[in-house]
Amino acid sequence: METKVKNDNQKVVNLYLEANPNPNSMKFVANYMLVPEGTSYDFPDVESTENAPLAKELFGFEYVDRVFYMSNFITITKKEEVEWIEIKDALKQHIKDYIESGREVITKLMPEEQYDESDSETVKKIKGILDEYIKPAVEQDGGAISFHSYENGIVKVLLQGSCSGCPSSTVTLKAGIENLLKRMLPEIEGVEAEGI
Repeated sequence: METKVKNDNQKVVNLYLEANPNPNSMKFVANYMLVPEGTSYDFPDVESTENAPLAKELFGFEYVDRVFYMSNFITITKKEEVEWIEIKDALKQHIKDYIESGREVITKLMPEEQYDESDSETVKKIKGILDEYIKPAVEQDGGAISFHSYENGIVKVLLQGSCSGCPSSTVTLKAGIENLLKRMLPEIEGVEAEGI
């Protein structure tokens, strides 16, 4: 299902929906960047939306539980008691109207996660593996993963977007991310998630 919108500049905006492994999350994908490449913004509640007017408006729908921005998509996590079939059209229309109005989805950009020269060689390798092998797959599913910390063989990562509260995130974390990191870096003993 695709919606074409013309804004004041006569630019055609395509907006479509994409399911992901979390049954309570849905990606609302636009045909252009909504936030700068490499940045992501997670809004677990309305209080966190000070610089995100669209996210604040989306929390006005009583069934919206979480909002996440990245690249050219917005991932919305709904409350379990409602079905997507009942709410997706209203959310899509609201996002379409908002984007069509020309307003910014984020008013204050946060700096991108940078590599720190003081990182140990192991941390640099972990960040490289996350960036090259893991982030693209997680982003495709409407979420984001970033390095949190590494200590005593345990890597902690931050999972956002559709990964938050996803029933399969633990399987993805252990069977996918942990196995890959252990295989590529034998010093890794385990991976734990923050923020889910």
